[in-house]
Amino acid sequence: MNIAVIYGGRSGEHEVSLVSGAAVARNIKGHQVTLIGINHAGQWFVQEESEYKKICADSSAALSITEKPENRVSIIPGGKKAAFSVNGKELAVDLVFPVVHGSFGEDGTLQGLLEMADLPYVGCSVAGSAITMDKEKTKIVLEQTGIKTVPFYCMKRSDLMDSDRYDAIIEELIKQMGFPLFVKPCNAGSSNGASKAENKKELSIALMSAFSWDNKVLIEKAINAREIECSVTGNAVTAAAYDDEEGVTAYVPGEIIPTHDFYDYDAKYNDPNGANLLIPANLKEENLEKIRKVAVAAYKALDLSGLSRIDFLIDRESGQLYLNEINTMPGFTQISMFPKMCEAAGLSFEELTELLIQQALKMYKAKSILQTQR
Repeated sequence: MNIAVIYGGRSGEHEVSLVSGAAVARNIKGHQVTLIGINHAGQWFVQEESEYKKICADSSAALSITEKPENRVSIIPGGKKAAFSVNGKELAVDLVFPVVHGSFGEDGTLQGLLEMADLPYVGCSVAGSAITMDKEKTKIVLEQTGIKTVPFYCMKRSDLMDSDRYDAIIEELIKQMGFPLFVKPCNAGSSNGASKAENKKELSIALMSAFSWDNKVLIEKAINAREIECSVTGNAVTAAAYDDEEGVTAYVPGEIIPTHDFYDYDAKYNDPNGANLLIPANLKEENLEKIRKVAVAAYKALDLSGLSRIDFLIDRESGQLYLNEINTMPGFTQISMFPKMCEAAGLSFEELTELLIQQALKMYKAKSILQTQR
């Protein structure tokens, strides 16, 4: 098969995707790999074979994007394997492995484009991607399922535009939750635009920063917590009970021990000493199993498919477990937890990429037999 690995993108996580995409591409074995880079403007370019050879020869190399006009990619709705074309010529693709983080990649927009093109792709559906990208909507679904999340309030730009309402909301938030507070855009990843506020002035600054990333901002009560993560794979909606390959599986949970004030963008991607990674997390076996069960329950509640990294918080004082966030295209950098947790459970990177490819094919097959017209 020819697997198109798509990377880059328009989000603030573009550079992270260059590293993640390289790691995924070099660990796809037994298939032809075609690299398609998306620049900051959202334009797609197929890359020369030399780019693929570069990352295969150097395990630390990140992908780059060469923007030759003659290599600009066009997409034909309903084109199936012939959906992609370059310079008027068909670029035959059997399956797409998108490694695009954040907005325009992880939020359902890219998935919708691939659905319109009628191509199988790795990862969550349009709805699953869109809901999990929106932290407020994710919390609403989880709470309806009985899964606890940290107390929060979602402020919208319309609140910001009404000074009286804004002041009233701030006063009530301080009264109900106190300080410190975490402030983050509802629809951004990798802690872009996220910050911690210790007082009213810092809260105002944090809100302005978060609103530069999104029109909705989540304000959460900051708790003294341990940060636990769990990798999950599988097709929640279509997998048969007896299908071990497609069934939902939660792997060994790991723990993030940040050396920064919190696990921010720099700690995740720029500072090699930004955090210590502990796999498995230093928890009793019954607590590790509980986290895995909650991760599977959340994955199924949101009808997810392919893969997700599900992040938890454990209150150091009460021991209460909270589900924090769900990432449907987690990082695949050298210090990323998702592949490391899978590997700790006995699933190598190569085996992981093949598993995701096979699950994507099964998901596509299950959807292709559905009736769409009379």
